[in-house]
Amino acid sequence: MAKEIKLTREGFERLQAILETEKARLEEATRVLQEQMETSTDAEDTGLEDAKREKMNIEARIDELEDTLTRAQLVEGKGAEGRVSLGTVVILHNEATKKDMRVQVVSAPEAGVLGGNLPRISDDSPVGLQLIGRKSGESFVVNLDNGKQMKYRVVSVE
Repeated sequence: MAKEIKLTREGFERLQAILETEKARLEEATRVLQEQMETSTDAEDTGLEDAKREKMNIEARIDELEDTLTRAQLVEGKGAEGRVSLGTVVILHNEATKKDMRVQVVSAPEAGVLGGNLPRISDDSPVGLQLIGRKSGESFVVNLDNGKQMKYRVVSVE
């Protein structure tokens, strides 16, 4: 059985909208490919090869989106006992910059989707991994790939 993917309602709807856009792009790419095939006289026509590649890329993206949506399990974003979980909105204080940021913790497929009114942090990212399960007032350190460390404090969990 395929692994389920946890998504917020907003993320699920955004992915559905992207899927519809990709399906429309596929129709256009198919039309362009057909035109290229009808007008091409050279077996190694680069326009024809580009059109084939574009159509294949769109089809792969559609397959990926459909797979994600099929395996989706919606989460409500209410952390148990005020703790950070998938879907919760968190205000984080960056100790180095002394600035607060409001973010939502989501699964990796949802974090990569553009749109929405909040920045999203993947639960698989270094910050997301450290953030899950934390409560207001807790501080934590994130080790970055470049060897540096960033210190954050959870201001609030919404």
